[in-house]
Amino acid sequence: MGLQDRNEKLFYRVIMSNVERFMPIIYTPTVGLACQLYGHIFRRPRGLFITIHDRGHIAAILKNWPEINVRVVCVTDGERILGLGDLGCHGMGIPVGKLALYTACGGVPPQQCLPVTLDVGTDNEALLKDPLYIGLRHKRVRGQAYDDLLDEFMNAVSDRYGMDCLIQFEDFANINAFRMLNKYRNKFCTFNDDIQGTAAVAVAGLLAALRITKTKMCDHTIVFQGAGEAAMGIAELVTMAMEKEGLPKEEGLKKIWMVDSKGLIVKVIHTHTVFFCNFVYICCCFVCFWKDVVRELKPTVIIGVAAVSRAFTEQIIRDMASFNERPIIFALSNPTSKAECTAEQCYTLTEGRAIFASGSPFDPVTLPDGRTFYPGQGNNSYIFPGVGLGVIACGLQNITEEVFLTAAEVTHCDELLPPVMPSRTPI
Repeated sequence: MGLQDRNEKLFYRVIMSNVERFMPIIYTPTVGLACQLYGHIFRRPRGLFITIHDRGHIAAILKNWPEINVRVVCVTDGERILGLGDLGCHGMGIPVGKLALYTACGGVPPQQCLPVTLDVGTDNEALLKDPLYIGLRHKRVRGQAYDDLLDEFMNAVSDRYGMDCLIQFEDFANINAFRMLNKYRNKFCTFNDDIQGTAAVAVAGLLAALRITKTKMCDHTIVFQGAGEAAMGIAELVTMAMEKEGLPKEEGLKKIWMVDSKGLIVKVIHTHTVFFCNFVYICCCFVCFWKDVVRELKPTVIIGVAAVSRAFTEQIIRDMASFNERPIIFALSNPTSKAECTAEQCYTLTEGRAIFASGSPFDPVTLPDGRTFYPGQGNNSYIFPGVGLGVIACGLQNITEEVFLTAAEVTHCDELLPPVMPSRTPI
């Protein structure tokens, strides 16, 4: 970041010389640690901080930003940073890192990218007591005041930069993420990366896996470890892919199961889970434990998106290998410390038969028999820069789910190996 402050052109030249090498430094997993320590390593502000107390003045604040041709705004309120929880203003590292990839991977000029943090306070007691915390020192403001801030922000951005300015939502808590996506998606040029970007990259991974297993999407039973933004987004896009194969949506929904901290979801607990709640009795009682769900449902695919470290235990991985010739195991939680299992555990316990992807990068794994596996990275970075570039280039004002299904279809490759991203000439 010091290099970015001193010489931005050189910063991007270095990154674009080898994106695969430098991405883990400017993005996951390093960005998670950077956010945790943001106040302690803070040297020079990047991006725009807008507080709950700025209501009524957001348009004027945006006019203070020196660039007038902004094409992409990445905004967070810091409440759910990766799998690390509420980091308040320290979540600014996420929009900064995301927009760096818009330039490095999508070729969007950096001056056209605006990172924004909406500071409404934090419920993180450790941060509130930290003398180096850079944000507001009070509990999070919720309710109508919060909604009014978001409404004013969305309108101010569109008035200032145009209705075709892309507004990317990042790391909002479940309680707000779905609500805001449904509220704004048909009014503004916006998408939620945690819901829709994660969905696209996960479906891209599944489509790649289908080439290995020689099956169709509708042949699979999928169990999610987690029932939040990522799980719901992936589930919705998976059902769309199944529908495209000819399976009715009602039948596709029966192939999707979710387990949260309370156990297997068997009734509606939130409005956004209404379509993905399966009613089932097993052994005359509800299955409650993650390992029991896997053992009873015998899924072909398990996807971890709950940021529960080591949730894919040795027994679960062995069970998946016992009733699948090629088990599909996606440990997508970030950062690395929150991954459901490591690549080494997955390949070793399945004797190299698993099709594995993770949210953060893992080193190659060599088994005792000499075979070497290169873990695929199922990370949003393979989706949002391209989607954003396409939206900007085409002047889209509303981004539909079909955009992300198309992105998933063109992103997947024959093997789950992360491609080396070529350098891009800024548009």
